[in-house]
Formats: sequence, structure tokens, C-alpha cells
Amino acid sequence: MKRISVFCGSSPGASSLYLEAGEKLGSHLAKEGITLVYGGSKLGVMGSVANAALQAGGKVIGVIPKMLMERELAHTNLTELIVVNTMHERKAKMEQLSDGFIVLPGGPGTMEEFFEVYTWAQLGEHQKPIGMINANQYYDKLLAFFDHMIQEEFLKPEYHSMVIVEQDPQELINKFRTYKPPLLTKWITSEQT
Repeated sequence: MKRISVFCGSSPGASSLYLEAGEKLGSHLAKEGITLVYGGSKLGVMGSVANAALQAGGKVIGVIPKMLMERELAHTNLTELIVVNTMHERKAKMEQLSDGFIVLPGGPGTMEEFFEVYTWAQLGEHQKPIGMINANQYYDKLLAFFDHMIQEEFLKPEYHSMVIVEQDPQELINKFRTYKPPLLTKWITSEQT
């Protein structure tokens, strides 16, 4: 595991626990020798992850769309800053660069990034681990909604288990190292057609 993409908010959120979770993850990635790949902002939870990784001696690659670069949101002290044209290019580049993905608290943009790589995993476009740091129980309602999706037969239980949920970055990275994707070959059974 050489590089991990982290999806998170450019806002600090309502609780200091969100920034603390970002700092803890960034520091831990650096100590493990794992390069952080993230959205390139200096603000919010994004900035806390990057700053902690850099302060712990880690490498940090930011991937930022030109429109956000022009608004002066980019972190200027990274190991590398890749400027792309669109948000779509950002996600594609982050996926290409990474061996796994971790989501911290964030808003709709974070959710969109998370759900895209999660969908790609379900479709077999990648077999990389996906983790969630559920700081301050931020994702409890989303996880409950996954259970509802299973109950209503819109999500297979095996696909729910593709998202590794932890509070502690060490535990999450340990599970990443032993991750095996589910071996499901069919989305729809013959009874459903």
C-alpha cells in the first residue's frame, strides 16, 4: 500500500472532532510511509489531513481543478500539486494514483467522490479497499441507510461489506492490507428478469 486517496470536506464542520480525525489520519499515513492523495485544498478537514501528514514527514499529492486553484483554495506547500481541468478529471486522477480510498466527514462533494469509487468497486472496475473513518458518528445514518438498501434488495450484503468502517486509522490500514473483494459475478438473478 503506497498511496491512499482521502475524500473529506473543505469545511471544518461543527465539531473539532472532525479536524482531529483528519489530523490523526494524516499523521498515521505518514508514519506508515503511505503517500496521501487528496483534493489539494488548504481548508477544513482537507487541510488538516494534509498538514498533519506533512508535519509527520509524509508525502502529499494534491489534485485540484483549475477553477478551485483560481479561487486560491490550493495548498501551496505540498509534495506535488496536480492541476486538472474538471472535477471529473480530479476523481479519475485520484483513482489512478491510489491503492485505496478513505472517506472522512464531508458534504455532498465528499459523498459524490465516495459513491463513485464505491460504485466502480461494485462494477469490478477496481479491487481497491474503501474505508470510512466514522468520526463523531458522522456516518451512522448513512450506514443505517445501507442496511435499508439491503432490506429493500437494492444492495447486496457482500457489497455493503466492501466499505470498511473504523474509528482508528491503524485498524483501518491493517484491514486494508488484508482486504479481499467479494467474488460476485452477477448483479441480477434470473428470477429478477
